[in-house]
Amino acid sequence: MVAVAILIAIGSFLIFAGLTPLTPTDQNVQYLFYLDGVVAVILALLVAFEAVELVRAWRAKTAAAGLHIRIVALFAIIAAVPAISMAVVSSVTLDKLFNPAFMRDVRGFIGGATEAANLFRENQCLWLLQESQLTAADLDRGKPMFDSDRKLFKEFFTSRAHFLGFSAAAMMKRDGTIVEQVETGSMIRDPVVKPQEQDFADSLRNEPLCLILNEGRTFVALRPMPSFADMFLYTSRPVDPFTLEFPKQAAALNHLFDNFEQHRGQFQTTLAIMFGLLATIMLLAAVWIGLAFTNGLVAPIRRLIAATDQVSAGNFYVQVPVRPSEGDLAHLGQTFNKMTSELRQQQSRLIAANHMMDERRVFTEAVLFGVPAAVIGVGAAGDVTVLNPSARLLVDAEGEEAEKAIGRPVAEALPELAAIIEEARAGYLRMTQRQITLHRDGRDRTFNVRITNGPLNRGERTFVATLDDMTDLVAAQRTAAWADVARRIAHEIKNPLTPIQLSAERLKRKYGKVITADKDVFDQCTDTIIRQVDDIKRMVDEFSAFSRMPKAQMENDDLTACIEQVLFLMRVGHADIAISGSYPPAPVITRFDRRLLSQAVTNVVKNATEGIAATDMQERAPKIDVTLRVEDGVAIIDVEDNGKGFPRENRARLLEPYMTTRAEGTGLGLPIVAKILEDHGGGIELLDAASGQGALVRLHFPIAAPGAAMEGAVSAGKA
Repeated sequence: MVAVAILIAIGSFLIFAGLTPLTPTDQNVQYLFYLDGVVAVILALLVAFEAVELVRAWRAKTAAAGLHIRIVALFAIIAAVPAISMAVVSSVTLDKLFNPAFMRDVRGFIGGATEAANLFRENQCLWLLQESQLTAADLDRGKPMFDSDRKLFKEFFTSRAHFLGFSAAAMMKRDGTIVEQVETGSMIRDPVVKPQEQDFADSLRNEPLCLILNEGRTFVALRPMPSFADMFLYTSRPVDPFTLEFPKQAAALNHLFDNFEQHRGQFQTTLAIMFGLLATIMLLAAVWIGLAFTNGLVAPIRRLIAATDQVSAGNFYVQVPVRPSEGDLAHLGQTFNKMTSELRQQQSRLIAANHMMDERRVFTEAVLFGVPAAVIGVGAAGDVTVLNPSARLLVDAEGEEAEKAIGRPVAEALPELAAIIEEARAGYLRMTQRQITLHRDGRDRTFNVRITNGPLNRGERTFVATLDDMTDLVAAQRTAAWADVARRIAHEIKNPLTPIQLSAERLKRKYGKVITADKDVFDQCTDTIIRQVDDIKRMVDEFSAFSRMPKAQMENDDLTACIEQVLFLMRVGHADIAISGSYPPAPVITRFDRRLLSQAVTNVVKNATEGIAATDMQERAPKIDVTLRVEDGVAIIDVEDNGKGFPRENRARLLEPYMTTRAEGTGLGLPIVAKILEDHGGGIELLDAASGQGALVRLHFPIAAPGAAMEGAVSAGKA
């Protein structure tokens, strides 16, 4: 349709310009107007349909809809600006063409020339009248000659007419009778025509009028001759052809100008309509072609945008159809498909690598979660980045507050570690190792700290701190060392004690009756030797007991009954102290060595009584509270007193052999208790009493269900 419209527009122009055999008559031009109007309407409908589709796509936010509108607008502007410019230029040109300024000058010139021709004609008439008047006067004076010698008079008349160039000359009476007519010698001879009566009257009044004969081609002058009775001079002269033809041509040209002026508006309207229709057809055709072009241009771009949106959403399997007819855009589509294929492959590799990293991360987290050592990550700015469960127990926070330690400076979360971190930051060693002591939950614990370099963060060093709890190992090493020392001391000391004691007793028996002087001194010295030897034996026995603790014999028993038996004996021995026990409502049946555990509880309660005895108890009543409870499969025995309590410094060393705060103590009681609980898979903690006055000793070891305990006992019996 667009191609047909363009052909119709071109054909209309050729017909209107008269370049075809078809004549541009009014009817033909009217038919052309109708045809061009129908074509313009059809094109407008096509463009409107495309515009509606374009607006609908824009409202639906279809991909590349905005680009489509911009390109169409650009094409419309490119097509409209030249058309509008040509319309303006053509309008001005048509106006100037149909109403040129020089045409007004030419028309004025023609009018002036016509007036000049008329004036020349009038002058020609006046000249004829003047010459005829002079000739009539000359002939009038030659009246005597006319009367005496008529031939001579005729010769005079002839010469005069010939000289003045008259085409006809005669002497005529009023009734038209010709008295004398001469040959003028002019090449044009006009006949003598009788004038009208009014002409003779006008001549008598000397009116400057010429008679026009021969269709305006001859001037006739009629002058009276007073000397002749009722006689007039009749003369004629041909009118200049210019004065005859030019007024006619000028009148015809003026008439043509009048017709042009009358139909000029119609011509301009016709041309404007024709030009407007042709321009509209070409403009709409150009807009539709622009729409079709942009559809072909935007379609692959729209496909690329839609595919890009899918890629941005994570779909790397999308492919755009490639059409070789689209040229460079087809190459762009091929490149896009290649890119998505590479992205898909890279995504697969990244997913595999990420999966591997996740597995490694889970494995690392599992390792960090399971290792007993505390692991702390320190960032480049000295802030905490990683905490494993063991490390969360060491920061200055509890429960959920420990999570807030991440991101805090290490000097706030774990102040004891800050100095070692700064030392590692100042040096360039791969690993820095130190030992620190942390006071947590009322206990001093020894940690072996290793600081290693972590990954670089923007060129700055990070660190990984590993804290191994060496408290039990150090205590075990010290206990083993002291046990070895005790064994050696007991071996070296016990041998000479019996001879010394026997010798002292023999001296007392043999020489006690003989010595009379200073007998009291002698008896006192021997008794002192015997008593000190007994004390040394007792100490040696304790050394031996510490160095050779008996192996625990596990049996199913009631833990509540065991503790109550110990408390009964302690109440009998210390009636002045209120000793109370708190137990679960049901018996606690588990596997333990009743003798060793009774010894451990006895030692702890005994230490509590000694702590109360070493304290001024005037303001409060002495008491010892023993509590048994089971939490998460662990039996917990708390022995709390209101005595002097434990010192804050070096409290953990009280669990080391021969470390005591009493002058008469050996320092082996608590180490023996710790050894017994260790054999039961538990431990001991030295804490402060909840009331703030006194000590709290917590014994704990795991318990087994009765069924499991019985199965274990049966298995042990079979073995």
